[in-house]
Amino acid sequence: MKQAAPNNQGYDAYDVAIIGLGPAGATLARLLDPKLKTIAIDKKSDGTVSFCKPCGGLLAPDAQKALSKFNLTLPKDVLVDPQIFAVKTMDTAQNLLRYYQRFYMNFDRHKFDMWLISLIPDHVTIATGARCHSVAKVGELYEIAYSRQHLSSGQEEGLRRDERATPPYVEHITARYVVGADGANSVLRRQLFPQRKIRQYVSVQQWFVEEHPVPFYSCVFDHRVTDSYCWSISKDGCFILGGAFPIDKSKERFALLKDALQKNGFAFGDVLKTEACLVSRPQGLRGFCAAQGGAFLVGEAAGFISPSSLEGISYALNSGHALATVLNGNRQNPARDYRLKTVPIRIKLLLKSLKSPFMYNRFLRKLVMKSGLSSVKVMHT
Repeated sequence: MKQAAPNNQGYDAYDVAIIGLGPAGATLARLLDPKLKTIAIDKKSDGTVSFCKPCGGLLAPDAQKALSKFNLTLPKDVLVDPQIFAVKTMDTAQNLLRYYQRFYMNFDRHKFDMWLISLIPDHVTIATGARCHSVAKVGELYEIAYSRQHLSSGQEEGLRRDERATPPYVEHITARYVVGADGANSVLRRQLFPQRKIRQYVSVQQWFVEEHPVPFYSCVFDHRVTDSYCWSISKDGCFILGGAFPIDKSKERFALLKDALQKNGFAFGDVLKTEACLVSRPQGLRGFCAAQGGAFLVGEAAGFISPSSLEGISYALNSGHALATVLNGNRQNPARDYRLKTVPIRIKLLLKSLKSPFMYNRFLRKLVMKSGLSSVKVMHT
């Protein structure tokens, strides 16, 4: 494939511009042919101050399987203690409790993301600590504007007020293909696919000093606070409580959840930090949006996230790989071919939708939990 030709505005020109280097974007950048002049724009940096994806940090079996297909070995320092194999599943509104065996890996999400980025070859240009502001199609190319976010205090103070409103550090590039790998709040999806709406929640998560004598994971259902689910995770001397809440009054809903769990014996130490982000939860085929023209979406930006468990890493890895295969193949119609390549992902997610009622319908959930089907008995010592 030919290199992108220089443009009339004098902007740097690329074949592929990737917005976001989570698992989807990093996988795509790692697998793209060196002949493709590629840039990746990402909010994270390797400095002491960096954007960190709010995430509980459990690597599900599907994600482990996706990593195994690439023959990747997870570094030891990405894993954290403890590794727990039973999930405490609760319905606090209906006073139900069961334990289910699960084979999750407890890991540090930021270190995991940075490890994936470290695997990207040197021929890919990476703009770190940067935020994409806009994407627009101009003729046959896409024009992308982004800025470096991590200015020192001296740099920030040195700017006049009007310069801060239109900062001089904004950079512009063009690309033949642009890829949104920037999650639920994708700039690319909002600006180039505004008609393709997707159901969204606010994920609120707090970190506490661990005060439980025995570490544990939990999955919590409570229809009074959310029609999705909530979670808790013990992690390296910390205790995380989080949940996916309807956007309306998400903070108040989180407070109600915390109060209900305290009444159920949960202990919350000093608050270390509070995080929040949007999370997608696709609802049928309309939730998926893969490609049009030279614009592509991968991972959660495309709606590739489980509507039942909200697990997204496996779909991010697989969709990044699918798009790399298409772009490396110099296809006549890459958008169509990428949509076809991701049909198995969409089918799997639609099947996950069939599972959702047994988790989220109160009556069906009660029947399943009361039956004890697939549950394990845990001996408390």
